[in-house]
Amino acid sequence: MSTKSFSIHWNLKSQFPNTCFLPFARRCSLNAFPLSFFHCPRIHSPKPYLPQPPLVQSNPYNQTPHDLTQARESISEYLQELGLSLEDSISISSNSPKYVQMLVDGVKELEEWNAWNDSNGEGDSLGFKEMIIYMAKEKGDNGKVAFLESVGLPLSSAMSVARYLSSESLPSIIRKVKYMKENIFSAGDDKGGLSGKNARRMMMHLSISSDEDVQQTLSFFEKIEARRGGLEILGLVDATFRFLLESFPRLLLLPVESHLEPMVEFLENIGVPRRSMGNVFLLFPPILFYKIQGIKSKFLTFEKVGAAYKDIGKMLLKYPWILSTSIQENYEQILLFFEEEKIPKTSVDRAIRSWPHLLGCSTSKLKLMVDQFGELGIRNKKFGRVIAKSPQLLLKKPQEFLQVVLFFEELGLAQETVGKLVSRCPEVFAANIDTTLKKKVELLAEFGISNDHLPRVIKKYPEDQLFDGDGAV
Repeated sequence: MSTKSFSIHWNLKSQFPNTCFLPFARRCSLNAFPLSFFHCPRIHSPKPYLPQPPLVQSNPYNQTPHDLTQARESISEYLQELGLSLEDSISISSNSPKYVQMLVDGVKELEEWNAWNDSNGEGDSLGFKEMIIYMAKEKGDNGKVAFLESVGLPLSSAMSVARYLSSESLPSIIRKVKYMKENIFSAGDDKGGLSGKNARRMMMHLSISSDEDVQQTLSFFEKIEARRGGLEILGLVDATFRFLLESFPRLLLLPVESHLEPMVEFLENIGVPRRSMGNVFLLFPPILFYKIQGIKSKFLTFEKVGAAYKDIGKMLLKYPWILSTSIQENYEQILLFFEEEKIPKTSVDRAIRSWPHLLGCSTSKLKLMVDQFGELGIRNKKFGRVIAKSPQLLLKKPQEFLQVVLFFEELGLAQETVGKLVSRCPEVFAANIDTTLKKKVELLAEFGISNDHLPRVIKKYPEDQLFDGDGAV
């Protein structure tokens, strides 16, 4: 049987992996059909016992380690034919085991097919290594599947992404991946899982409808969250790069000289350090698809809060979603909301610059917190001073803020006093009750301060509630 004839069979096997195929006489137009194509009545009759050969599930085609070695050598030779260096070709063939196994299985199946059909076709004239190369060429991906598996993608994902990149040559794709890993997603300053923590914060405080770019980013986060380590591994490029390519295969269509290099240079010029650039892109990958002129036009929006280019660079590090369409549209709603609440714009501007996560909040959610502060007598300019110092208070849930208020009231402080406490030291109300505030109260008790004197001490020295106990001593 010819290899061309077998390729039809192999393609059918790929499309129907769980279907059995049987050969038919040469007069048939096709050499094989799925059994499911034929609908015959099943005859129930006792089946005579026939001794069965032992199943060898782990080695279905009786392959040997030597076969795998030869296959890797053949793939390396094939990749060199495509223009790759010896070093790259060996690295790819050595790190794509599923791809190698797939080609070996294909060759072994062809050998069994020819033996079954007693064929002396074209395939019989080729040796094992030549058939591996033939099978690789038959796949039609020009080595892309092997390379994508070698950078961490599962075989199924590698095949899907390779189809998306059909217009790109393998050397071009390899060059782009190397550039990204060396210049964009190289090991940076993601200390303590900073990227993962920021991603959680961004998702937690998003309470508006998201656009397509944000939706894709959320799907990207979900893929990583489902893996061992969760979002804590977001900043680890080796662990997350495969998910990035699976979610955004278009990255490998971006030209290096005319797009990626100018983008990196532009972000450096606005204050994003090279070591932190990968964190920005991992938190919002669609930025990589934006044109520089488009980013500049989006920056004009934030000039309304008095943000210079360097300030915008700092905001990008904290909250890259500021460039998304939904966040930009919500920004206008937030400015209008605070204007109606008669909050000084200078205070609002400062709050947004220091805590841009506010831009993901709906005005209805912000309204709930504004009302909570209003019950303590904190409005207008007073409220502006509070959010300028501690803008993160606006991101708290009303019940969380109320719990801190009740905590101080139970210690003996009047509501009016609590309001003054918020105005003087709003940072205290962003602290955790169990891990910070209660421990500080216990420390004061150990110093001999009675419950009767405790309200007076807190009122006079509220900043002490934020001190580390050991440090204060």
